[in-house]
Amino acid sequence: MVNSYVKLYTYQINMSSNATQHTQLVFQLMSESVYHGMCHRIGTPEDVGYRRDMADISEFLGNLLQRKDQSKVMISGSHKEGFRLDKSDKDIMILQPNHRVIWDMSQCEVYNADRQKLILCNTSESPPGFALLWLPIGITYMNEYVFSACVRIKERLYISSSKFREITCSLIRPNSTIHGPCGSGLVGRKMHDYAHCFVSDFWPPAASSWIDRCHFWPPQHVSSDIVRNGCHFVAIGHKLGNHSDIEWRISFSQAENKLVYSMNHAQFLIYGLLKLFLEDVINAGLSDEEKMLCSYHMKTAIFWAIQQNMLTHWCPENIMAGFWICFKIVLKWVYNGVCPNFFIPQNNMFLCRINGQDQRNLFRRLYELYEKGSSLLLHISLIRHYILKVLIYSGPIVSYNCDLGSELTFDDKFYREIEHSDDIITSNLQSCAKALLTIERLICSPLTSYTIILLQKLTATVLQSTAFILHNQYIDKNGNKNTYIRDKKALHLLRLSMKFGYVSDMLYIAMFYYKTFRYKDALSIIDISKVKMSQPYVRFRGNGQGWAYIEAVGGQPWSTKITQAIANNLRLDNGICYITELLLEQESGKRSNRTWILISPFILANMLEILICRHNDTSRAQAALDNITALIQHGEEDFVAKDTMDISWEILGICQEINGNIQAARFSFQQSLQQYPFFEIQLATRERIQNLNDQEKH
Repeated sequence: MVNSYVKLYTYQINMSSNATQHTQLVFQLMSESVYHGMCHRIGTPEDVGYRRDMADISEFLGNLLQRKDQSKVMISGSHKEGFRLDKSDKDIMILQPNHRVIWDMSQCEVYNADRQKLILCNTSESPPGFALLWLPIGITYMNEYVFSACVRIKERLYISSSKFREITCSLIRPNSTIHGPCGSGLVGRKMHDYAHCFVSDFWPPAASSWIDRCHFWPPQHVSSDIVRNGCHFVAIGHKLGNHSDIEWRISFSQAENKLVYSMNHAQFLIYGLLKLFLEDVINAGLSDEEKMLCSYHMKTAIFWAIQQNMLTHWCPENIMAGFWICFKIVLKWVYNGVCPNFFIPQNNMFLCRINGQDQRNLFRRLYELYEKGSSLLLHISLIRHYILKVLIYSGPIVSYNCDLGSELTFDDKFYREIEHSDDIITSNLQSCAKALLTIERLICSPLTSYTIILLQKLTATVLQSTAFILHNQYIDKNGNKNTYIRDKKALHLLRLSMKFGYVSDMLYIAMFYYKTFRYKDALSIIDISKVKMSQPYVRFRGNGQGWAYIEAVGGQPWSTKITQAIANNLRLDNGICYITELLLEQESGKRSNRTWILISPFILANMLEILICRHNDTSRAQAALDNITALIQHGEEDFVAKDTMDISWEILGICQEINGNIQAARFSFQQSLQQYPFFEIQLATRERIQNLNDQEKH
């Protein structure tokens, strides 16, 4: 049965016998140009490599800091694969702790029953790729979500996928909506899909044929690693199954990620081209309900194409050929109404959606696109320029090497990736110590220069958190001598963090001085930081004078660049008190499960000046207030990022209220409410407005 599926979908592309040599040359030139364009827009091998390394490091550290009884996180989807597409969601799998799915009772022997709660899997009553999960008699389950999702059917206790999905939907993001097996909600401006799932350490018997197919691709060590790591179960049933409410889908997300990692760069870019083609051409203008094809179908197509060796050489010259192979595969799937899952081919992924009139309409649309030939790719905005360049000028491409762009462009992208990966959360001294020890061990292991820089920045982040946690944890509990020693240690940690952090990280020291009433020292640090951040070569989130940056630090190690020429927003973790004036905002974010607030260093420096000078140097305080007003009202990205405007207006309102200007403060708070709620501080803002109203009444 499996072999028949494989034969059915093994498809070879054949160039037309009457194709001229000129046509083939143009096709090759177009491939090289598209490869060049995709490297520029999607990423070079170097770009994709450090994105993946940083994502892996970030995920590893985050999971390491969780307790054994806490859920672990596994990032999946396009972000994990190395894409950075604006419209892509971020897919996150939440692995249920201390639960394991087994396929038969003989597998019980490898587990400690006191530590792992076992769940049995039954696939005999479900469509291919789906299963029922039930609990052995006599097992006590600690996880309340699992217990609450159970239903009894014929003396067996089954875990209902629909109940489990409803229970876990909003655990991570309040007010999330169910989207497939996930709870879907906005974090900042990006949609995050959280899928709570169960782990199986064993490879599904239904996917055993996949192992036998791995002759050409993936390599032996990759396929062995995939099988060794098993699979997952996500909470959604087959729509046409007899038990759709209690069925679970077998997920191969981890395996798929390893397969994408094993692609060469030409294959990866073809996959990216298919995703762009789907978004910009096939699904353009369609609502979510009207879209019948998704990126998973495109991923499946290229998996089949690579494994069946449908193209002899997956290289830059054959980008277009590889794309057409995959497009023809999808076209044939739609025509036949059968899309075989890559791991379990008997699972037809079109069965529920693409059939009847919808199938015929979709095939007609795809075939019309197919008849347009290469010109259909002109609808993909990211690569249109590179195709037109070949059609207008058919000379040779000078080079399609991947050393694209300037040092400045590369550095801006690199630092942006560091910012996204610098997401470690340490809520107590124990987790801080654990994080630092782990980072130390990682730095001593063989790593790329990119991941070393990330680890250094993570070190700075942990040191900064440790300093404030140390101060907050023991405040007012010791004598003056112990307080002095504690604060001296905290200050040492903050100074040490300056060796690894941004130029703007000096302001953590200024906040600490303000917090400990050393106002003169705080002002001195603020003055120094302002001078440093005002240098023409300092970059703030990709803004600044590029020529000055290259002149000052061009060719220098990244560790030098980041400490001398890069400024960034300051991160205030919502679980740590930095300055009491912003506690309301942090608490508001915490209620919405937001982990931190980001503040422009230019805004924060002036805020600290106002707080310190409001009584004894009113002219300086007023000048700082004027600076904040100008920074916000001019809306220059050079100083205040668009996504920090809600907290920036909030800070302006706080400072105006402190200055006694109630009307201006109310206006600023109202402006904060009108900004995009990136940090979800609206509860704090409304409370501040109410407090102003109460003051006026009295």
